[in-house]
Amino acid sequence: MRGFRFSDYKPGDAPKGGFDELLKLFSELLNYTAGDAAEALSWLNELDKQYKLTNNDYGIGNFIDDLKDKGYLTEDNQSGEFKITAKTEQTIRKSALDEIFGKLKKSGRGNHNSNQSGIGEEKNADRREYNFGDSLDQIDMTASIQNAQINHGIGDFTLTDRDLEVEEKDFKTLTSTVLMIDISHSMILYGEDRITPAKKVAMALAELIKTKYPKDTLDIVVFGNDAWPISLKDLPYLQVGPYHTNTYAGLELAADLLRRRKTHNKQIFMITDGKPTCLKENGKYYKNSMGLDRKVINKTLNMAAQCKRLKIPITTFMIAKDPYLQQFVRQFTEINGGRAFYSSLNGLGEYIFEDYIKNRRKTVK
Repeated sequence: MRGFRFSDYKPGDAPKGGFDELLKLFSELLNYTAGDAAEALSWLNELDKQYKLTNNDYGIGNFIDDLKDKGYLTEDNQSGEFKITAKTEQTIRKSALDEIFGKLKKSGRGNHNSNQSGIGEEKNADRREYNFGDSLDQIDMTASIQNAQINHGIGDFTLTDRDLEVEEKDFKTLTSTVLMIDISHSMILYGEDRITPAKKVAMALAELIKTKYPKDTLDIVVFGNDAWPISLKDLPYLQVGPYHTNTYAGLELAADLLRRRKTHNKQIFMITDGKPTCLKENGKYYKNSMGLDRKVINKTLNMAAQCKRLKIPITTFMIAKDPYLQQFVRQFTEINGGRAFYSSLNGLGEYIFEDYIKNRRKTVK
């Protein structure tokens, strides 16, 4: 009789020590410590005590020496302070990319092409008759000759424009994206760390664009009481502050950055978990965290409408489940003509990657 046999779980896949395995764990810990190498090493040491990550031949001390020798870590000779290097920052981004994009490939997400097609860069399975204006490199000559033989016979070969068969191609446009990250205090409230997944997604998206779509542009904007741009190298060190949520300032800055880009395809991705609660007027902050303040909300909605006039769609990734907040996001999305995803933290990266790839694969006739 065939069936299943159950037994006690024994973790046989636990790390067995060695530089590569410890580096993966160290890189992950750096996401949670905002790039603080000393704190990450302290956590790693505690994990080693609990789970015996190292062995008699290779300890945490050996690992730290290797980090310095291989260029992942520097140590101040006077203060003894550890700092990560640009090589480590890239390793963190690549690790985030592998984690998120690996899930995409396994789950089959992505590549949601439009139902239109035309002159482009990548062939697809669609075929059609030749139309005046189609380029010659789209014509499948083998299939066209076969059509001519079927239609007119082999003895007296004739090839007409009705025999020509055209291969459709997907057209990929250059895309300029601004990724907005909410760094208000609510991103770490209620015992849930929301900033680390958002930061990890930003690093993965940046690495994807840098390696696979180098002609695309990605700007990163963070917003709390104010909004400001950050560079790629600042991402590992990003932390939540004691801030309210000035969504208006973030959108205003994002739109200004995109206005300077010469690409036709522009978009804003906004990761947030809360309602707009703050404005800045005449150098002073207007704040109200109680409910949805009409003054703050209306100005934010006006900014969404302005982005629509600039042909900048906003995709909001909402990582909170409060019904009244979701109602605001629906209204915001309707005014802008964009999209909204009510995502869990675990699915955030997959949603953003799928939407980014979908948006850049535009098709024309």
